[in-house]
Amino acid sequence: TQKKSYSEVLARYQELKQEKRIAFVTFHQSYGYEEFIEGIKPEMDPNSSEIKYAIIPGVFKKFCDRAAKNIEEKKENQKTYVFIIDEINRGNISKIFGELITLIEPSKRKGAEEGMEALLPYSNHSFGVPKNVYIIGTMNTADRSISLMDTALRRRFQFEEMMPDTEILSDLKADKIVEGDLELDVAQMLKVINQRIEYLFDREHTIGHAFFTVLKKNPSIDKLASIFK
Repeated sequence: TQKKSYSEVLARYQELKQEKRIAFVTFHQSYGYEEFIEGIKPEMDPNSSEIKYAIIPGVFKKFCDRAAKNIEEKKENQKTYVFIIDEINRGNISKIFGELITLIEPSKRKGAEEGMEALLPYSNHSFGVPKNVYIIGTMNTADRSISLMDTALRRRFQFEEMMPDTEILSDLKADKIVEGDLELDVAQMLKVINQRIEYLFDREHTIGHAFFTVLKKNPSIDKLASIFK
C-alpha cells in the first residue's frame, strides 16, 4: 500500500468494508466482553409485554464467523479478513478479550497445528479464531495509559512505531500555503516544531502530520490558524 496513492488505498478500504472483510471498533473504558464476543441482552416480545433475554454475538465473534465460513467454502482461495481496534490501550484487555487472549495467538488459531477452541460462557458453544483473521490495534504512545497495557497483549502483537512524517504532506500536496507574495513551507515548519519539542520535552509528544492534511483542500493561513488553535 505504501507504493499506492492515498485515494487508491482509501478506495480499496471502502471496497473491502462493503465486502465485510474489514471491521473497525474503538475501545473505551466501558467497552466489555458482551459487545466484543457475546452477551445476554433483553428483547421485547412484540406480541406481549414480556421481556425475553437472548444471547447476542458480539462484533468480533460475528466477524470471525464470517472469516471461518470463507475458509470452509474456499479451501484454496481463502480471503484475508482485517479487524481494526482503535485506541486498543484504552480498553480493559482482560475484560474484553476474556479467553480469546489465548486464541488470538498464531499457533492457537483454528487450522493451525496447535489450534484451540474455547467454550464460550453464555452460549456454551465452541469458538476459535480463524487463521485468516488479522488484528490491527492503534494507540497514541503519548497517552499515559500505555504503561498500564496488559502484558499479555504486549506478547501477542508486533509493535510498529508511526512517527510524524512530513513527506506525507508533500505527497498529498498539503505542504505549501501561497497567499500573495507569501509562501509558507508547512512541511518544513512541522519538521522544525517537532525538532524543538523533541529537544525540549520528548519525542513521544511531537505533533502528528495528520493535523495538517486538511490543507490539501484548503491551503490558507486561516485554516492553518484554526489547526494551531
